[in-house]
Amino acid sequence: MATSLKSNTHSLLSPLKSLALRLFISRHLDAPTTRCTVKSPSQSAMDTLIAKGKGAKKPLVVAGCVPQGSRDIKELDGVSIVGVQQIDRVVEIVEETLKGHEVRLLSRKTLPALDLPKVRKNKFVEILPINVGCLGACTYCKTKHARGHLGSYTVDGLVGRVKSVIADGVREIWLSSEDTGAYGRDIGVNLPILLNAIVKELPPDASTMLRIGMTNPPFILEHLKEIAEVLRHPCVYSFLHVPVQSGSDAVLTAMNREYTVSEFKTVVDTLTELVPGMQIATDIICGFPGETDEDFAQTRDLIKEYKFPQVHISQFYPRPGTPAARMKKVPSTVVKNRSRELTSVFEAFTPYVGMEGRVERIWITEVATDGTHLVGHTKGYVQVLVAGPESMLGTSAIVKITSVGRWSVFGEVIETIPELNDKAAVGKERQSQENCFPCSNNFETCACSTEPETCACGPESCGEQVTLTKCSVTTTGVPLEDQNNRNLIGWLLRKRKNQVQKFVENEIDLGLKKKQEQTQESIGKWGVVDKALLGGMLASFLTIVAVLVHLGFRIMSSK
Repeated sequence: MATSLKSNTHSLLSPLKSLALRLFISRHLDAPTTRCTVKSPSQSAMDTLIAKGKGAKKPLVVAGCVPQGSRDIKELDGVSIVGVQQIDRVVEIVEETLKGHEVRLLSRKTLPALDLPKVRKNKFVEILPINVGCLGACTYCKTKHARGHLGSYTVDGLVGRVKSVIADGVREIWLSSEDTGAYGRDIGVNLPILLNAIVKELPPDASTMLRIGMTNPPFILEHLKEIAEVLRHPCVYSFLHVPVQSGSDAVLTAMNREYTVSEFKTVVDTLTELVPGMQIATDIICGFPGETDEDFAQTRDLIKEYKFPQVHISQFYPRPGTPAARMKKVPSTVVKNRSRELTSVFEAFTPYVGMEGRVERIWITEVATDGTHLVGHTKGYVQVLVAGPESMLGTSAIVKITSVGRWSVFGEVIETIPELNDKAAVGKERQSQENCFPCSNNFETCACSTEPETCACGPESCGEQVTLTKCSVTTTGVPLEDQNNRNLIGWLLRKRKNQVQKFVENEIDLGLKKKQEQTQESIGKWGVVDKALLGGMLASFLTIVAVLVHLGFRIMSSK
């Protein structure tokens, strides 16, 4: 949801910038504000901004989920409001508001264009919405009120946008949605179809990475193996945000989440098993109406069991107009205590212990908040802080992890990876990438190979049938995770290895030639000896014949 909000904000600012309306905004108009309607604090913050703007006698334009989902609240009286699907008309609305008119533009039947101009907060990151709305009906959520029913963009439209942003120099593409897993169910396609179409357009040198957005469990259960295959792709982060919200089936039923704890575990277990280095983030709501101590204990136990590296913990906030707002509340002190307890449990985890000393490839896209380090992410989307010039932004590098913290790790840059610009090389690399699809990146050993060598082809391309659940250990007996940790070191020695291989091949060729020459020479020598022996045998034969003839004559003459 937060990613979708960022995407809307980027689209909102671009037309204002392009028409030089920032000057008007700074002098005459409070900046258009986008807010999320899911939680009460967001609306409270919006109410404060509106009151401040009205107190300063400035015209106001409010955009986003709150005005879309709660258009009749008194705080919006006398204020221009823009819905979530009218971002492309914001200039028109601002101009009319500056003229003293109150504009309310909330309804629209068509999806906003994908190619709207954007002012990206980070020029290396494109936030790409794949659909709006959702198919769920959670009792606590106002997203359905604000975003409406599911509306998916076409596969061709999204692939075209991907091509365009890659040409613009984008290094990360974040697919955003209220529920990524529900994509395409309104237009006769599904998420795996879209993802496979997109990854075919990503640069084969993995200079641009894809991050799949938040998905609820129900809609990906039937596509887990296909999703896992995409997550193993070299150009896709092995990371997924799957909200569970509660570890109690009773609470999930009250929330109308349409899945059980067991089904959530199936999602997590399957992806973790099939995708090397898989990282999963989740969400928890503490204190949902009717949540008992036993329900909360089940949630706490679930988090302890899986030790997720990222858990977004929030307290329940009743939203006006939702069924949950009419349910009996859990006392606020209990809700706060449960939130604190769960936060303490989560913060005690050490998810990155064991990474120190590893060599990893990272993609660098931003400057850290300390202003000193650059921020990169591993294929598992672990945050890595490195020292380096800002010219490294938008590049990929090989780093050695030097230390680990609670929320991120620190690394030392060993080598930056140049882009693959040569067209012939790109074609060759793309073919290699297609053949080696089961591998999680270009430098890893294939998870299902029978030899501990660099993956030349996957089981699909070789016609081999492999059970993925049996691929966690190679024939060397080394666990796959440990083996993958060493693969980038092997990549660093690739040039050396190639030179050694060529040298060995040359030596073998030379040795074979010498052996052949020696064999031929030996054959020639034995031919002379054979001739001599044959001559000797012939002479002996003739001598015997002569002796026999002589004896015959003597016998005849004696008679």
